[in-house]
Amino acid sequence: MRESIVVTHKRMAAIRSKNTGIELLLRKRLFSLGYRYRIHYNVVLGSPDIAFPAKKIAIFCDSNFWHGYKFDILKRKLNRNKRFWVNKISRNKKRDRAVTQGLREEGWLVFRFWEDQIKNNIEECIKKFKGAYSAL
Repeated sequence: MRESIVVTHKRMAAIRSKNTGIELLLRKRLFSLGYRYRIHYNVVLGSPDIAFPAKKIAIFCDSNFWHGYKFDILKRKLNRNKRFWVNKISRNKKRDRAVTQGLREEGWLVFRFWEDQIKNNIEECIKKFKGAYSAL
């Protein structure tokens, strides 16, 4: 039992909150298209992963697990510490909604792209962003 706790702790401690693979993937694609941005822009609510302050555009790269993608399915799959994880992810989802709403109230356009969207269809993410960026 003790060994599995140590293994789980090490695994969870290795998870990054900044400069994740999905962030880097999206940032590299945006940069290659000539867009210049701020990263982890802590001047505004929620510290967007990618921000365009002059245009007031904030982009968040949300991992499937931590931000609750297809949460109803995920809840059924959780085996260990189910109550803890459901509460944790529920709080994350609630915070994400509050951050998005707060930024919108301050006049920001907010994009939230799921890990699967970025990995499997980055061009669709780019297309959504470019349409909004050029319209502002």
